[in-house]
Amino acid sequence: MVERIRVWFGRRLWAVAAVIWLCSFMWSLTILAGPTGTITGVVRDSSGTFISGAEVSATNLATNFTRTATTNASGRYVIAELLPGDYRLEVKRDGFQTAVETRVVVNVEAVVAKDFTLVAGAISETITVESDSDLVNHESGAVGTVIERKFVENLPLNGRSFQALIELTPGVVLATPSIFSTGQFSINGQRTNANYFMVDGVSANFGAAVTAQSFQQGAGTQPALTILGSTSSLVPADAMQEFRVQTSSFAAEYGRTPGGQISISTRGGSNDFTGSLFHYFRNEKLDANDWFNNRNGLPRLPLRLNQFGGTFGGPIRIPGLYDGRNRSFFFATYEGLRLLVPGTVFVARVPSLAARQSAPEPFRSVLNAFPRPNAPAEPGDPADAARYITGISDPSEIDTVNLRFDQKFGQSANLFFTFLNSPSGSRFRSFPS
Repeated sequence: MVERIRVWFGRRLWAVAAVIWLCSFMWSLTILAGPTGTITGVVRDSSGTFISGAEVSATNLATNFTRTATTNASGRYVIAELLPGDYRLEVKRDGFQTAVETRVVVNVEAVVAKDFTLVAGAISETITVESDSDLVNHESGAVGTVIERKFVENLPLNGRSFQALIELTPGVVLATPSIFSTGQFSINGQRTNANYFMVDGVSANFGAAVTAQSFQQGAGTQPALTILGSTSSLVPADAMQEFRVQTSSFAAEYGRTPGGQISISTRGGSNDFTGSLFHYFRNEKLDANDWFNNRNGLPRLPLRLNQFGGTFGGPIRIPGLYDGRNRSFFFATYEGLRLLVPGTVFVARVPSLAARQSAPEPFRSVLNAFPRPNAPAEPGDPADAARYITGISDPSEIDTVNLRFDQKFGQSANLFFTFLNSPSGSRFRSFPS
């Protein structure tokens, strides 16, 4: 009997522990749901009196996901945890006409204020309101800049990396990296290693410096960039919905580092299937030779960039089994980079042709193993030496795969999952192979 009680208690203890862990996990998901926005406002009647009990719903125009809220005694409503995108707002209350705002833009980490005035009448009557988004944020004192996906698509980005877009934010100054400070830019005079990056609400500051050191960046406080310093290891350009750079007066939830707070939101699928393909390239055949190469009589060195990839997204549909419209979505992105960059010109002293011809046979094969000279000797060189001049192009490559899945559960719960894998590598040579 004692053993049965012990087993029963042990099972119940594990069940309680599992419930506590699950609740804490869901709570942490709520707290860390960083890449979201909020719509708030006040509902009044035509006389200015607050209306309580009004139902306000926000529907995502791309996925038809809907979140609802009810106004309190002061007529205020709050719809939180909205993914960035365009929304349709609808306000209903018995005895009043329904008010509809056809398009409200919600940005990452934004608080959008939308007030409504309801007119007495039947609920079947609808008043449609069309207005532009308010450029002034009345709900938060944070100073920052939002870069949207459409803005990114219409601008040429060198290497498809959005560091150049971060420079558009007031207070951002480019800085030369050093062993003591390996960051790329400073915000409002802070250290270059004091900026904090988040992707979909999760910290992306887990990159470490390439040299062994005990400074701040040695603890993984740098963003996890590629070997070339680009941002495709955070999110590819085509997989980014938008990002916000907050420079000052941001909330306490961003208090890990004193510099800029960069919040990135990834792109999800919609009810329509969408896709794209791209290929950007550069080649030395399209360029003139370098002045120094012309001076040394060298041909153009290989300078080749091939950046290619594509996207595909939409609802998850299995013919005859499952239709994920308005419920399940996916978005996949692949981006590859193959790069050859000319390095420095290599100059070496090698045996001259006269020294090779006059050398005894056992030594001639050893001297001929050196590259044949292509430039005359310079003053100060040994009498039996000449010069070999050549250039070296160093190869680099990046492969980035990004996946996102969105799922709607009921009318009040949305879950999304993202996966990113971005291996990168470079080879630097000091002598031609």
